[in-house]
Amino acid sequence: MASNQIRFDDGAAYERYMGQWSQLAGEAFLDWLAPEPGWRWLDVGCGNGAFTEMLVERCAPVSVQGIDPSEGQLAYARARPASRVAQFHQGDAMALPFSDDTFDAAIMPLVIFFVPDPGKGVAEMARVVRPGGSVSAYAWDMFGGGFPYDALQGEMRALGVAVPVPPSPDASRVEAMRDLWTGAGLEAVETREITVQRTFADFDDYWTTALGGPSVGAKLAAMTPEDLTVLKARMRARLPADASGRITCSARANAVKGRVPKG
Repeated sequence: MASNQIRFDDGAAYERYMGQWSQLAGEAFLDWLAPEPGWRWLDVGCGNGAFTEMLVERCAPVSVQGIDPSEGQLAYARARPASRVAQFHQGDAMALPFSDDTFDAAIMPLVIFFVPDPGKGVAEMARVVRPGGSVSAYAWDMFGGGFPYDALQGEMRALGVAVPVPPSPDASRVEAMRDLWTGAGLEAVETREITVQRTFADFDDYWTTALGGPSVGAKLAAMTPEDLTVLKARMRARLPADASGRITCSARANAVKGRVPKG
């Protein structure tokens, strides 16, 4: 069972594998959210601080608190420039270590499908945000093929490799996200899709990046040379390069935002 869990322990590898994707989607997400300056933010599942960095750089926050279960990820986050404003803590999204009405906004970036009880996680965000404050999230559309490395995982499964899945993938559906937000009593709930693209220098760049992925890295390392050759050939066919050898991949996220009732 433990070998089939997704563990986030290497902040630097995660930065290359997912941090850049997170920031690409995060740019569009923050444009949509249009937050006011001077807010007190909570970044739930902050990981290595990829999105936290954007909050500090773009949103002029008065404070930012990041929470994540992985000390390895948090160590990377604390080394970021964002640490001049942000503070990072180890903790659980389903039992946030903060008092009621502490924040102006809580955000869960690319995390909700990792929360074993997503409804409890959303309720906790609503609890710690003041009346009238913002609760929001974005997540890769796991069932709609929106995950950045969906093609790779599909080909691995076709070869009989058991690729780990997060505990709550259904929570990434846009309908599920809307239901979670309304179920937590949030008002003015809105959703949208975000599509982003990332270009890799060549196939080797893509492959090396994938090797650092917590969901597939260990599985790739354990494959036989013969299966790896087949997998690489299939992936080259699915990811055609341009004249310069560059490979451009797309990903799609679902986003949701809502407001804590004032009365």
